[in-house]
Amino acid sequence: MRARMAIILGSRKCEIREILLKNKPVSMLKISAKGTVPVLHLQDRVIDESLEIISWALESNPENVHQCAEQESQLTNYFIELFDSQFKYHLDRYKYSSRYGSDVEFHQAECLKILNEFEKKISPAPWCFGLKISLLDISVLPFIRQCKIANKKWFNSQDFLKAIALLNYFEDSKLYNITMEKYELWDENDPSAFIFPKEDI
Repeated sequence: MRARMAIILGSRKCEIREILLKNKPVSMLKISAKGTVPVLHLQDRVIDESLEIISWALESNPENVHQCAEQESQLTNYFIELFDSQFKYHLDRYKYSSRYGSDVEFHQAECLKILNEFEKKISPAPWCFGLKISLLDISVLPFIRQCKIANKKWFNSQDFLKAIALLNYFEDSKLYNITMEKYELWDENDPSAFIFPKEDI
């Protein structure tokens, strides 16, 4: 999701190949043995880390996202690391407790701690640092959205009102609609390709 957002904001275009992770195409595993998504296959290299894809995508049009001051950059790096490691760890065990055999309330509480910390550092609206979307927004919004999906009633009843408003603003945006547009599953035996995104923001 965040790689797609970055491609849209970077005014890039690419062929998109929608797959099921339980049925990974052989050609995907040939270019990236990790077997995870996203995978970006360029002419000269393969990028299979979402944050690296974001960096590549935004190189073309950096003015389309908020340009961080030094303190904002430090905050961005801190929260990206926090969400990618600790928040994702607890979110997975909160959302998929039956798979992990985990304590839902404990992992929910750990997610809450991070969201409350995040709440104290972001701007009132509409994005993390004000009027323009930033690298921090792109990087953490998918995690926050998954936390909401896990238990919408609980999520919307919390005191992190700026984070809730941030997610609501994103989910009402054209960026969200383009990002979430559905594509047919890719068939390795069919040479036809779908272009992403279908429209510009």
